[in-house]
Amino acid sequence: MLSGKSKIIAHLGYPTESFKAPLIYNPWFDSKGIDMVVVPLGVKAEDYVPFFERLVRLSNIHGALITMPHKVTTVGLLDEASTAVKIAGSCNAVRVRDGRIIGDMFDGEGFTRGIERKGFRIAGSRGLVLGCGGVGSAIAASLAARGAAGLVLADTNEALARSLAGRIAEHYPRVATSVGSADPAGYDLLVNATPLGMKATDPVPFDVTRIAASTFVGEVVMKQEFTPLLAAARERGCRYQIGTDMLFEQLPAYLEFFGYPGVTVEELRAVAKITY
Repeated sequence: MLSGKSKIIAHLGYPTESFKAPLIYNPWFDSKGIDMVVVPLGVKAEDYVPFFERLVRLSNIHGALITMPHKVTTVGLLDEASTAVKIAGSCNAVRVRDGRIIGDMFDGEGFTRGIERKGFRIAGSRGLVLGCGGVGSAIAASLAARGAAGLVLADTNEALARSLAGRIAEHYPRVATSVGSADPAGYDLLVNATPLGMKATDPVPFDVTRIAASTFVGEVVMKQEFTPLLAAARERGCRYQIGTDMLFEQLPAYLEFFGYPGVTVEELRAVAKITY
């Protein structure tokens, strides 16, 4: 039940039909007696900047979840940005505090929390991130923040990979960062941060015959639970992470950002009202 004291977290994007956050967070707020609500708001790209600037002035706005197509645009509207935002060049969460707009990015956090919960030790590891767009940049930033010893970045757009390598080196100079090929041999961790796997006709992003059984393989594609890459990795005996795990692992991180620490993925799943 909403009241005049209710705080609002806006869920900004377009279109809104696929939004799941209200069906996860609102039942949890209700279960804890927290007077907060996540509200989906469909905002087209051409209307976004003036809308956002007015939204954050509301007296009862707590923050916002940012999704496509506004993640990149939001960066230029922040008063304060996390290191993840600066490296990724995109933002998917905003907190309004004392009149200041604070932004963070949790795609990478969701990925790294997930693989750590599965027993992978990031600190001291050597990883290959294939795909240096928004999600790949966020994952690389989070791996660097958690103490990866080395990161090799690969992308069909080499300039994109080099730009990301430079941003990581600026913020995490102790991480040996370089631009390389998609050859998967010799790594502790492989990350497919490309759309390859969305279509049945897509090639597998790595040469699976060169993936060692000791390598952990992570996927971001969510179209199917087991992409051809993950199916091959499982067959070779690799540990792996499916794409949707990255999504679910972000949920507690968002709540920590909004001032509610200590929530688990299991707790959120237990009360969620998601239907398909």
